Amino acid sequence: MDLDSFLLEVRIDPAVWELRPDYRALLVVADGIISGQGDHHVEELLHDAEDRARDALADRPVEELAHVATWRDAYRSFGAKPQRTRNSLEALLRRADTGLPRINQLTDIYNAISVIHQIPLGGEDLNRYVGPPRLIRANGTERFDTIEQGVEIVEHPEPGEVVWCDEVGVTCRRWNWRQTWRTRLQEDTTTALFILDALEPKTDEALLAAATDLIGHLNRLGSDVRTASRLISNQKGA
Repeated sequence: MDLDSFLLEVRIDPAVWELRPDYRALLVVADGIISGQGDHHVEELLHDAEDRARDALADRPVEELAHVATWRDAYRSFGAKPQRTRNSLEALLRRADTGLPRINQLTDIYNAISVIHQIPLGGEDLNRYVGPPRLIRANGTERFDTIEQGVEIVEHPEPGEVVWCDEVGVTCRRWNWRQTWRTRLQEDTTTALFILDALEPKTDEALLAAATDLIGHLNRLGSDVRTASRLISNQKGA
């Protein structure tokens, strides 16, 4: 796969920019990964993330952290209730005190990076995609494959909801709330896509620092790992 060519095909709909002109997405693609359940390096990274979350929340509730608060505002702008459907960063921060989830190596790495840098971050198996990712405002008919109580079901986003999708359907609802099981990272994933989300006051420099940290950990997952990245903003075009 030509990683740079793939990234150039990613599109963000102008309706998303109209909703939040300050939105930026930094996409990272990694190929040649040899993944698995995890190792002591990943466990150390998770412990670091848990410690940093406790420090960040020592003198304030999670909803008062700057990047959590601005994402709550973004959710309200398309009709979601952030108290009921929390962005992925807030959800992880709320779990950090009792321990972040341990899922698989790739998922654990990006969850830890998300908490350490206080940036919503999602990861998906690129080989399970059909066509390039697009960020749109849903019309409500799009297919979202999920699992409820162990049973595979199909849901649909609310009209106007911000969603990532491919040619089959929605890959992540409410911007960065819940991912589909169809493209989830697994132990046999070899090519992965990571999406780092930012709104003001998070700077481009902070976003790039998080991506650099992520890439550093991905490069440990095989001698032939290749990565590429692309920052997409309202100013740079989509």
